[in-house]
Amino acid sequence: MPSPDLSVLIIDENRIRASIIEDGLREAGHMRVAVIHDVNEVALTIQATMPDVIVIDLENPKRDTLEHFFSLSRAIQRPIAMFVDRSDGAMIEKAVEAGVSAYVVDGLKKERVKPILDMAISRFNAFSRLTRELEQARSELEDRKLIEQAKGILMRTRALSEADAYALLRSTAMNQNRRMVDIAQSLVTAAALLGP
Repeated sequence: MPSPDLSVLIIDENRIRASIIEDGLREAGHMRVAVIHDVNEVALTIQATMPDVIVIDLENPKRDTLEHFFSLSRAIQRPIAMFVDRSDGAMIEKAVEAGVSAYVVDGLKKERVKPILDMAISRFNAFSRLTRELEQARSELEDRKLIEQAKGILMRTRALSEADAYALLRSTAMNQNRRMVDIAQSLVTAAALLGP
């Protein structure tokens, strides 16, 4: 479960609504809470304070304001919980695409703030983990393709079997104390420079 020692930034032009969120967080044990009411200074404040979590409350969100916050959420890579009074399917879809971890329509109540914040953090962490795993899988696939390409070059130029080409790549990597994919990359680059 998320730690109460997290720093939380509340962005809300409406001071009364901001105090509801702040009270809910403080009652839940979050003491490092900052509030800004001027949405024009959001980027500078985020950069200066580097909060762990951001809570945005937009009473009557305009499309431009939402777009601004969505582009901001893509850039900052932090859990974001967003409260709005009204929304539509397109806005919800854009919020999800932008990485907003919790998008709550017409649900601003002091007692709901903590569970929504916890859920936003958990969703953000799960999404981040999936993104890292996907990136790792892509990288491993690219490495395999490169090794296959290098094996093909060795099989053609040195008349080796697939197993022997793989063994040669592997032993060269071990002898040079390098990764096999690095040896494969060097071989593919050299073959491209030398031509057909």
